Amino acid sequence: MRRALVFILTLSLSSCNNALLITPQIPVGGLNSGVSEEYPSYSSDGRYLAFASDRNGRRSIYLYDLQQRQLVSLPNLNRRDSMQDQPDLSLDGRYIAYVSTERGKTDIMIYDRLSQRSELLTANVRGSVRHPTISGDGKKVAFQTSQGGQWNIAIVERK
Repeated sequence: MRRALVFILTLSLSSCNNALLITPQIPVGGLNSGVSEEYPSYSSDGRYLAFASDRNGRRSIYLYDLQQRQLVSLPNLNRRDSMQDQPDLSLDGRYIAYVSTERGKTDIMIYDRLSQRSELLTANVRGSVRHPTISGDGKKVAFQTSQGGQWNIAIVERK
């Protein structure tokens, strides 16, 4: 019985080792810099990729157009006096849900690329928030909150 168990375990580890040999593609041309790029989020058509980076000396959100191979301007999203982090794109890439410290604590915001404005979603939430995820149509955002003394999931529906 033990020999069979050892054989199965060895086979499983061998399969895992093969999976680790895959080399990821790291695009160039403005997507990566000399500092950390984190929290990538694709639009559903695969054209846009939102991510957070420290490339300007503070945590900010960037949008990369994979077809044009260049960064897309996001006017009025990033602030000099606060951090913007953990972006998530709606299906068409119009809305970006993200974490901001603009009010001196973590909040969830949504940036509309058409209006070039951000909307605060967590004005009445006590505690920290993190990891927003936006619905395809941009009307609902789920996120984690520590408001109840432990990490829970909250959902906000936009008007």
